[in-house]
Amino acid sequence: MVEYAEQPAYPVGLRLSGRRVVVIGGGQVAQRRLPALIAAGADVTLISPSATASVEAMAEAGEIRWERRRYEEGDLADAWYALIATPDTEANTRASAEAERTKTWCVRADDAEAATAWTPATGRIEGVTVAVLTGNDPRRSAAVRDAIVEGLRDGTLTAPQHRARTPFVALVGGGPGDPDLITVRGRRLLAEADVVIADRLGPRDLLDELPPHVEVIDAAKIPYGRFMAQEAINNALIEHAKQGKSVVRLKGGDPFVFGRGMEEAQALAAEGIACTVVPGISSSISVPGAVGIPVTHRGVAHEFTVVSGHVAPDDPRSLVDWESLAKLRGTLVILMGVDKIGKIAEALVAHGKDPSTPLALVQEGTTAAQRRVDATLATVAETVVAEEVRPPAVIVIGDVVAEGPQKTPQTRH
Repeated sequence: MVEYAEQPAYPVGLRLSGRRVVVIGGGQVAQRRLPALIAAGADVTLISPSATASVEAMAEAGEIRWERRRYEEGDLADAWYALIATPDTEANTRASAEAERTKTWCVRADDAEAATAWTPATGRIEGVTVAVLTGNDPRRSAAVRDAIVEGLRDGTLTAPQHRARTPFVALVGGGPGDPDLITVRGRRLLAEADVVIADRLGPRDLLDELPPHVEVIDAAKIPYGRFMAQEAINNALIEHAKQGKSVVRLKGGDPFVFGRGMEEAQALAAEGIACTVVPGISSSISVPGAVGIPVTHRGVAHEFTVVSGHVAPDDPRSLVDWESLAKLRGTLVILMGVDKIGKIAEALVAHGKDPSTPLALVQEGTTAAQRRVDATLATVAETVVAEEVRPPAVIVIGDVVAEGPQKTPQTRH
């Protein structure tokens, strides 16, 4: 517990499971405090002639007992803890006096100095409870609490576990490239990893933040030998997991959106190795958004389709139904298709798509090197060559392209 109080308080955690707790007053204070008391397993009695709709719902669900009346002398009998929060100062004073006589720890919402206990600003993350007291400055308490919890969540505040921890394997979606766009859970698991096997499209800047003992393996440089690339990556995951290490497979975007994450999960499962899948923000929606292109927009597009463009439409290996896609009225988002976009545009036009359909290519989306190049289906082949567009780039096709930054300027912070 962190404490910044002028009057010293002795910090302690109360184990209230199955123990009688009395809450006097059913207003907003009770509404905020009751969920934590319920989660702690307390036997809660609410005494109040009225209550907010949320508090009433807790009573109807059987989470608390509600006595619909005002406070009376003796209500705190056998209580371990009391929360006094009514608008009646005189009733609050009588209740806190009873708490003093019965040696019941008591929080008084209207007068902290008259209380025998204070409620800290609390937060919980992965089995850790953070509680902060700052005397009569609850906003500062909340701010300090939030900073600590956020630091523990995203890994910027390290708190190593000294007890033996269970090793893990996690397939983590790193998002589109900006290190700030990885999920907080993904960032926390990175901070706890012994080995990180990273793709070139993952958020590379995060690798610089890892402690020096963490082994970082570039997936593109794993020796393949008699294995194909994906098989070699699978074997590397299995090998390090069997050594009892915590392993993070850091992938760009989302592991299951053209990321071959399921192949890795299946390979681990075949060896009896459990893995955690941490979803990531897919570049298919985040990269267009980063340049102000909405993949759906009221009155323009009510659907969007994401396809892989790494196999050309005229290649017999292609599994994409370009004829059906050409007939859709919504937005088409193509990943991994920069070098095939000329043939893709030809196929769409051949199947009835208007050649003047607007198109945008967003290269290195969400990173410092981000740039947008606009074209149409008719001009995109020559535009890609003239503008020297290189992968990775997300291609957006449809009328939503015209709804972009010309109307809503976008700034990357």
